[in-house]
Amino acid sequence: MNGQTWKEGDYLSINGTLGNVYGGEIKTAASEIVQVLVEKSLDGKSSETYGMFKTLMDWCSKVTRLQVRTNADTPEQTENALAFGATGIGLTRTEHMFFEGNRIDAMREMILADNLADRKKALAKLLPYQKEDFVGIFKALKGYPATIRFLDPPLHEFLPHEEPAQKDLAAKMGVPVEKIQQRVKELHEFNPMLGFRGCRLGIVYPEISEMQARAVFEAAAEVQKAGIKVKPEVMIPLVGFKRELDLQVEVVHRVAQEVMAEQKVKLTYLVGTMIEVPRGALTADEIAQTAEFFSFGTNDLTQTALGMSRDDSGTFIPAYTEAEIIKKNPFASIDQTGVGQLMRIAVEKGRSTRPDIKLGICGEHGGDPDSVKFCHKVGLSYVSCSPFRVPVARLAAAQAALEEEATAKPRPAAYSASPRSAAKKPAKKK
Repeated sequence: MNGQTWKEGDYLSINGTLGNVYGGEIKTAASEIVQVLVEKSLDGKSSETYGMFKTLMDWCSKVTRLQVRTNADTPEQTENALAFGATGIGLTRTEHMFFEGNRIDAMREMILADNLADRKKALAKLLPYQKEDFVGIFKALKGYPATIRFLDPPLHEFLPHEEPAQKDLAAKMGVPVEKIQQRVKELHEFNPMLGFRGCRLGIVYPEISEMQARAVFEAAAEVQKAGIKVKPEVMIPLVGFKRELDLQVEVVHRVAQEVMAEQKVKLTYLVGTMIEVPRGALTADEIAQTAEFFSFGTNDLTQTALGMSRDDSGTFIPAYTEAEIIKKNPFASIDQTGVGQLMRIAVEKGRSTRPDIKLGICGEHGGDPDSVKFCHKVGLSYVSCSPFRVPVARLAAAQAALEEEATAKPRPAAYSASPRSAAKKPAKKK
C-alpha cells in the first residue's frame, strides 16, 4: 500500500465483501440482520436490510421441503440458530460440555479410575453438569427436536500430554504424576480417528452411556414438567455393526424406563445413529432394524471413504484441485460421486427396512449450498449446520426445491419419523 511496510503486530482491516484492504484498525459492527435477530439492539422495522432478508427467508419457507437444523452445544447457540429460522438441533456434541469449568477434572478422574466403582463415582459428578446443559437446551428449543450425540472423541484428548500440565494435574488430584503419564501412554493411538472412540467407548464402558442417557432423560422430564415440549433424539456415533448399536440402544431404553418410573412422566424420544463409516452405509438395512434415524456424519464419512485426513489434506488438496483430480475440496463440499454414492446406498437400504426413517446430515457440509442441494436430491429430511450458516442453507434448500420443480423430475420422498413409530422390524423398547 503506497510502498508502506507492515510488520507483525500491525493492524490491517479487510472488507470481506469488496475485497478491499485498509491500513490500521477500522471499527466494525455486526450486520443489521444480526443486530435485529441475535443482539436485539435494532428494531427490525427500521432496517431495510433486515426487511429484505425477512422477505427472502419467507419466500424460502413457502417452497422448502428440506428442513434446516443447527449444530449447537449451548442454549445461546440454539437461540441464535432458531432466530435465523432453524427447526431444531441436528447435532449436540456432548463432549464439548466436559471442558467447561471444573468438569474436566471429573472427566479426568473418570479416565484415571482403576475400577468400575471409581469410574461411576466420577461420572456421578458429571451427571448434574450434563443435565443442566440439556435443561437449558431443551428450554431454548421450545418444543423443537434435539439430536444429542453421545461421547465421540478418544479419551486421550481429555488428558494433558505435556509434563508440566501433568504435574499440575497430579498435584490437583493427589495422585503420582507417573500414574497420569502411564494412563496417557496406555491411551496413545497411532491413528486415534480410527481407534477407541464413538460407540466403542460406550461398549467397553457402558457406564458412560448410562450417565449420559440419564442426564438427557432427567433433563427432559424436568422441562416437560415445566410445560415445555421436549423431543430428544439420542444419537450413537461411529456405528458400523448392528450389534454395536443394539448394545447401546439397550442401555438407552433401560435408563429411559428407569427415569420415567422415577419421575412419573412419559417421554417420547428416538434413538438412532451416525452413518460415518462405509460399513455403516453398506449395511444400513441391518442397522435400520434398530435405528429410528440416521444422521450422516459427512466429515468422518469423507475421511473414511477417501482415506484422507481432514487435518492433513491441506498439504495436497490445492495440487489435486489444480490437476483437476477433484473439483472442490471434499471437506468443504460433499464428494457426490464417491461419498454421495455411499449416502444414496444408506438412504435406499435404510428405507427398505424402515420406510419412515428420519434422515439428515450433521457435518459442516450442511452449510454448503451444493451439498444442501445434493441432500435434497437424495431425499433427506433435514440438514444441520452451524447457527450463522442457517440462512445460507435455507436459501439453498429453497433453490433445490424450485430447481426440481422446474425440471419436473420425480421428487424423492422425504420422511419424518415419529417417536416409537411402527415400521418393519422396529426397535423394541425395553
